[in-house]
Amino acid sequence: MARTLRVGDTVQVISGKYRGKQGRVLSLQDDRVRVDKVAMQKVHLKPGRKAARSGGILEREGTIHKSNVMLVDPDSGKPSRLRNQRDESGKRTRIFAKSGNPVPDPNQS
Repeated sequence: MARTLRVGDTVQVISGKYRGKQGRVLSLQDDRVRVDKVAMQKVHLKPGRKAARSGGILEREGTIHKSNVMLVDPDSGKPSRLRNQRDESGKRTRIFAKSGNPVPDPNQS
């Protein structure tokens, strides 16, 4: 089964506290997604940790369930459903359902 979300995709939150916010996918963990500048959390670190040797309070993105985000079609700027389509060689391609345009590869941006 092809993954619908990939790291680097532009998504919009469609439900919950952060509804309407857009950002890039930073990481995928099981059924949860970390989106850039969405669901910010404060993390308290003790001195001596690798991330911040002096310790302190850091702000980083929390996770959102993947069912609460949708990919954004770059042409319309609105969230859109996806479908998978196979080309002549049998390779799967992610396609936006309404416009029929292929989803841009996030690794080539």
